[in-house]
Amino acid sequence: MKDLIIIGAGGFGREVAWLVERYNKVNPTWKLLGFLDDNESIQGKKMNGYEVLGKTDDASKYSEAYFVCAVGASKTRERIIEHVKQVHPHIKFATIIDPTAEFSEYVTFGEGTIICAHTIITVNISIGSHVIINLDCTIGHDSVLEDFVTLYPSVNLSGATRIKRVAELGTGMQIIQGKTIGEYSILGAGAIVVDDIPPRCTAVGSPARPIK
Repeated sequence: MKDLIIIGAGGFGREVAWLVERYNKVNPTWKLLGFLDDNESIQGKKMNGYEVLGKTDDASKYSEAYFVCAVGASKTRERIIEHVKQVHPHIKFATIIDPTAEFSEYVTFGEGTIICAHTIITVNISIGSHVIINLDCTIGHDSVLEDFVTLYPSVNLSGATRIKRVAELGTGMQIIQGKTIGEYSILGAGAIVVDDIPPRCTAVGSPARPIK
């Protein structure tokens, strides 16, 4: 069993702890030590049975452990990972995939990525590092998800879509085939993308249009 620490003890962090428990029932791999979280009010407390071991600066105390960042917001997750790498230059990141997720042998995953239950990822797909794909998403052939992308629950990506780094896709949104979402852009819940979305904007609606 390999030691594992989850960065972020919020709602999604607790869901990832449950994911790890589910994975271990099928393939015992991880000894979950607990959480790191910068929230002062929860230091030393237990969250769903796992201790908050300290703050992100304490990552360097666990030289043999693997880490995964369970913070949903893409920009915040990018900032946390960059900080943790500075305080712990030799940090190791786990890739955590729910046992109910389905994907072909022609899918690649980067380090620190989290794939939640009942997601389907088909063929010839590249998923970067520190990506979060939440519950019940589908990703079509030849798609590319770059580093720090977040898909909230029930997102549907048609084939050959490209999601640039640190983009964030809201619950239940859909993208038709061959479209690109620019870096650092945010798509609102339920949006339907029929045209490329430029970088660093927020887009909502059906069809999705930038609003800022």
